Amino acid sequence: MANKIKLLLAEDETALGQIIKESLETRNFNVILCENGEKAFEKYKTESPEILVLDVMMPKKDGFTLAKEIRAIDHTIPIIFLTAKSQTTDVVEGFSIGGNDYLKKPFSMEELIVRVHNLVDRTKTQKTSEVITLGNFTFNFPKQQLQFKNDTSIQLTHREAHLLFHLIKNKNKVLDRSLILNKLWGTDDFFTARSMDVFISKLRKKLKKDENIQIINVRGFGYKLTE
Repeated sequence: MANKIKLLLAEDETALGQIIKESLETRNFNVILCENGEKAFEKYKTESPEILVLDVMMPKKDGFTLAKEIRAIDHTIPIIFLTAKSQTTDVVEGFSIGGNDYLKKPFSMEELIVRVHNLVDRTKTQKTSEVITLGNFTFNFPKQQLQFKNDTSIQLTHREAHLLFHLIKNKNKVLDRSLILNKLWGTDDFFTARSMDVFISKLRKKLKKDENIQIINVRGFGYKLTE
């Protein structure tokens, strides 16, 4: 039997949290359940989970605040948000602070499990030693750092690093918008499309020191990185 995936679940609805915990544990997961963000942060530091599933609205410390604190010290652990919110700004904020995915309540356990497995597998696969040269930049993908010549390294968010990685791998070719949305976000709906536009804008700003590097919007198709 495969090793159990250690998952930290932060959910303040006691009944829902217990249902999720018990359902995951019957599917080969080791689940650490916390009822608020403060306890979740303490358990994160002591239990070393492989993935975090965080409810957005929690007492003492909400999911977004918790994710920000964790991202300040850990740039690679996958984070899934559970949310009853559906506003574009909330979804974009979740991705912007380092979330990898989100599920709107109510959701099916099967969908949560598939997304958890995809993120854990992707994280393991992409922990490589690959360091890429892009114009006058050096991009350390495993560390999620971008450095211009001998300047101080810029720390990228988890999603910025993965988006840049795929743009570089498809350099001078059009990166299909729908394809990359489904690969990195798990869906190509309106909310995630808007979120990706925000990340593209952030990457453009971080790459502007090298005037030869451009991320071109190919209307109706996607984006192309040129140098």
